[in-house]
Amino acid sequence: MDTPTRTATATVELPACDLSRRSVRVLQRRANGFVEFEFSVGWPELVVELTMAEPDFQDFCRRQGATVL
Repeated sequence: MDTPTRTATATVELPACDLSRRSVRVLQRRANGFVEFEFSVGWPELVVELTMAEPDFQDFCRRQGATVL
């Protein structure tokens, strides 16, 4: 029977995460009326890329309370 191997664990300090902080960064406004953008919650360096029609994008930003960067 194998014995479990112990590994050293380092304590990693993560930056504070404010879940009320929401931001969008517009990547492209397409000629067909769609907006490509990055959306983040808490950490601005952790993003998801989304594409929405302009009216939906405006509504999304309003509902999320997102700051446009």
